[in-house]
Amino acid sequence: MKAIDPVCHMEVETETAEWTSEYQGKQYYFCAPGCKRSFDADPQKYLAGDAGGEHAGHDHGDHAHHDHGH
Repeated sequence: MKAIDPVCHMEVETETAEWTSEYQGKQYYFCAPGCKRSFDADPQKYLAGDAGGEHAGHDHGDHAHHDHGH
């Protein structure tokens, strides 16, 4: 099953996700530890709507992004 990283909006495979957080009874999945840290610091920033745009204000470090093409 796939989930969307609430920070950068990448697809994350829920069964193999290394970084997760629970907030208000819901599980969230992240593509990289930086996204999880950003979310944990201010969950409402990422759940109140996409005000920051994709990959705004955080660093994935060595995480390799996959192709989003369909």
